[in-house]
Amino acid sequence: MAKAPHSDDDTPKKKRRGASVMVWVLMAMLIGGLGGFGVTNFGGGVTSIGTVGDRKIDVGDYARSLRQAMDGFSQQIGQPVTLQQAQAIGLDRQVLQQVMDRAALDNEADRIGLSVGDATVASKVSAIPSFQGINGFDRTAYRDVLRQNNMTESSFESGLRADTARQLLETAITSGLTTPQTLTDTIAAWAGEQRGFSLLRLSEKSLTAPLPPRSDADLQAYYQAHIDAYTRPEAKRISYVALLPDSIAKDMAIDEAALKATYDSRLSSYVVPEKRLVERLAFATEADATAAKARIDAGTPFETLVAERNLTLNDVDMGDVSQKELAAAGDAVFALQEPGVVGPFASAIGPALFRMNAILSAQETSFEQAKHELALEQQLETARKTISDKVEAVDDALAGGATLAEIAKEQGLTLATTDYAPGADDNDTITDYKGFRDTAAKLAEGDFPEAIVLDDGGLVAMELDSTVPPTPLAFDKVKDKVTAAAHDAALAKALSEEAIRIKAAVEAGASLGAFGIVSRTAQIDRQGVVADAPPALLEAVFQMAPNDLRIIETPGFAAVVQLNTISAAATTGEDATALREAIEINAGRAISQDVLQLYTAALTSAAGITLDQAAINAVHAQINN
Repeated sequence: MAKAPHSDDDTPKKKRRGASVMVWVLMAMLIGGLGGFGVTNFGGGVTSIGTVGDRKIDVGDYARSLRQAMDGFSQQIGQPVTLQQAQAIGLDRQVLQQVMDRAALDNEADRIGLSVGDATVASKVSAIPSFQGINGFDRTAYRDVLRQNNMTESSFESGLRADTARQLLETAITSGLTTPQTLTDTIAAWAGEQRGFSLLRLSEKSLTAPLPPRSDADLQAYYQAHIDAYTRPEAKRISYVALLPDSIAKDMAIDEAALKATYDSRLSSYVVPEKRLVERLAFATEADATAAKARIDAGTPFETLVAERNLTLNDVDMGDVSQKELAAAGDAVFALQEPGVVGPFASAIGPALFRMNAILSAQETSFEQAKHELALEQQLETARKTISDKVEAVDDALAGGATLAEIAKEQGLTLATTDYAPGADDNDTITDYKGFRDTAAKLAEGDFPEAIVLDDGGLVAMELDSTVPPTPLAFDKVKDKVTAAAHDAALAKALSEEAIRIKAAVEAGASLGAFGIVSRTAQIDRQGVVADAPPALLEAVFQMAPNDLRIIETPGFAAVVQLNTISAAATTGEDATALREAIEINAGRAISQDVLQLYTAALTSAAGITLDQAAINAVHAQINN
């Protein structure tokens, strides 16, 4: 099969308390501000997708909320999400529920006469950054921004008034809620409990007898028993033509004058002056700086002075700087031959002390030394331009009915065939290009080839020849993998049997340490981490009673663990206080959210809901376009 160059396209540690104590899933979507972004028409003058009681569910609110939810999810997974994908995971139903909840609260606010005055609305409008000018609130900017978003002042202010009233209602419902002491105590006791244990890790060296060698017959038997693991998935047999920059760059002419011009333009990266790693601590007055220097000379650490200023070393770090960049302090700092503090000297932020931490020697790369790299870069750029000039000709030839073989001959492209199976580890290197994979994934029988520009400027066009069914790989081709897998399976079985033997012996009175090196962990909580051990270890430890023994087996890990001690959660100290505060805050938020959800559900049930599916479908259709 044809090959192509690769593209650059593919003892326990203590965790922080508080946020890592437990997972509280809280979801809040802030929908407000300017309405109607990108929502101008849903046909027939549709303005709502339904009602809750007497309150309409604004069509723009639903469209905007759905778009924001899709954008947020796209950012989470690192790729665009289509409406169909959003619907498959229920995102549209979540958004619909949210806008119905808001409408239910708005309806209730209307029912009880809850509103805010003009002064409150004016205050909120004037505080929005989009409406600010040089001298504060700018009415012209206010009108222009609203006009750009297809809104009037009255509609925007009505929405803002409703948002504020809804927030007041939500606050009235959720304020005053506190986390029950019993709940805090229970969670704190669970999360803060610590355990001590002994761990005997088992490896091949732990076996009393070595594993027997495996013959070819044994390996063949393992291969047949696990043939699914050595079967290449269904593949597409693809014919393609390609022209890649790396393959033709070496034939490109070199322009010596251009190389020298490029070198000169980048001289600062090739000729780097001597530098120093420096920290700068500034003071209000020179007298303060002089007094600080005297303290350092008397033995006070530089770090102490930094801390006294409520700063960190990151705050005072200047990084690597040249003598010129240090201005008045340059001569003194560069005169130091070893780490030290000099000053005070004037600086842009006042009189300062300068600590030099390391000397970075000057570096110079001559033109001759850089020439090879620059030439390769120039040749690659020329190759990309050469390929770019061929794209239109290749496209025209393909549109005219030329075959791939004819294209290859006429345009100097390479003609090859590859069997591409997504996820297979033996695909040809041409499939390292994302553009090739994306096109191959969509390729169907009868599709006409098109010119595709790859990420590195290469050119490829392809067509589907046939579909290759799943095919077992030849034993000889995967023998090394089979050998490793068979060894791992045999070792796991032997270690399991050894662990059972050790556990039985310890339960009969033997010491765990008699069977190898035992690591002891004095105290660890549920959020702890045991180096090079799977999560199953701590999960087991926190299910055991003192002196219990457990065998822990996961792929690549086998051990016998014995629980030694159980320590109740601390009730005093900084960690215990932080833990309880985090629990109270997170539990309080969750309780408030639950109460609000129950309240809105009751409002919705009492008021009644009607939904216009045609209007909802119209929103979906516009988002799809």
